[in-house]
Amino acid sequence: MPKGYWIAHVDVQDADAYKNYIEANAVPFKKYGASFLVRSGTYECVEGQTRSRNVVLEFPSYQAAQDCYHSEEYKAAKALREGAAEADITIIEGV
Repeated sequence: MPKGYWIAHVDVQDADAYKNYIEANAVPFKKYGASFLVRSGTYECVEGQTRSRNVVLEFPSYQAAQDCYHSEEYKAAKALREGAAEADITIIEGV
C-alpha cells in the first residue's frame, strides 16, 4: 500500500500562538502514524513561490493522511493555527 504525505508551506505571523498549534497537532500525528521528513530548515526556492516554512509529513498510507487531516483532533489543532499562521497543505499519495 502506498504511503501518504502532507506537503505544507507555512508563514507564521505569531510564533507564540503557533506553538499551541504545534503542541496540539502532536496528538493526531501520533494517532495516525505521521513522521516528519522535513520540518523547516534551509531551502532555496528555485521556481515559483513558497512560504517561509516547509514541512513534509509521511503517513503509513494515503488514507491515514486523509483521515488525520479530517479528524476532530486535527480540526481542533488547526483552529489554534488560525490567526497565527497561513498554510498551504497538499495531501498526496506516494509511490
